[in-house]
Amino acid sequence: MKTYFVYILKCSDKSYYTGVTNDFEGRIAAHNDGLDPHAYTFKRRPVELVFLQDFREIQEAIAFEKQVKGWSRKKKEAIIQNNWQQLKFLSECKNHTSHKNFEKNSSANQLENGVE
Repeated sequence: MKTYFVYILKCSDKSYYTGVTNDFEGRIAAHNDGLDPHAYTFKRRPVELVFLQDFREIQEAIAFEKQVKGWSRKKKEAIIQNNWQQLKFLSECKNHTSHKNFEKNSSANQLENGVE
């Protein structure tokens, strides 16, 4: 049975690259060798492996890779630091228009508009 890996690389420009592979050592070497001049990491070498998570099913690995690619830098740094519990906090909407602030916003809007 193969093992699949989702990995995060820290690039020389401090950006992060997320990928999936079944041979993480070979894949990281390929990133650092710069075999594809069109690849994101080509002009950002050298790269450093900062996160690695293994999966038994390729579908799970691909789904997790896609999820991580959509995350903010702070969320990626949380898992890099093995701080998985911080993901919930980082996922919360902190916008003043959030449903969590509906009661507060509704009251403030009513006062502003002279409605009590």
